[in-house]
Amino acid sequence: MSIILEPIGVIHTPFKAKDGMPIQSAGAKGVKGHIVLREELIPGLTDLDGFSHIIMIYHFHKSTGFELLTTPFLDNKQHGVFATRAPSRPNQLGISVVRLLKIEKNIIHIENVDMLDETPLLDIKPYIPDFDVHNTEKNGWFENNSDNLNETRSDKRFE
Repeated sequence: MSIILEPIGVIHTPFKAKDGMPIQSAGAKGVKGHIVLREELIPGLTDLDGFSHIIMIYHFHKSTGFELLTTPFLDNKQHGVFATRAPSRPNQLGISVVRLLKIEKNIIHIENVDMLDETPLLDIKPYIPDFDVHNTEKNGWFENNSDNLNETRSDKRFE
């Protein structure tokens, strides 16, 4: 089976290289960017401005290859790739929740961006706390590693 996805737009951010960029949107507070959506998709933005946050699904376009065991940015031990948010993955898909600032025609202004400049955007969904926030009983290996999220930056480990 083959799946073909067409980008719906391009994400523009201040990050031209992977090295030194935030590893999650929670660690990118105040960093602004914008999406240039394909113009024929503008009607699909109707009512999106009623939400403060959006979920973006995108392609890690500068990521090549993957390892099934990987060492994530916030730990020094290997974990299964599916137990991490590492960018080197079998299908190179990324997700981020960002703040929606405003929409001007096909330009969507966002904040708290944690992706490379010119990242292909595959989909947008509204962030709805009633759907998307869950009380959790356990957080795996991350449970003891969350203190450094805001300071941790990407490095060359996934190149």
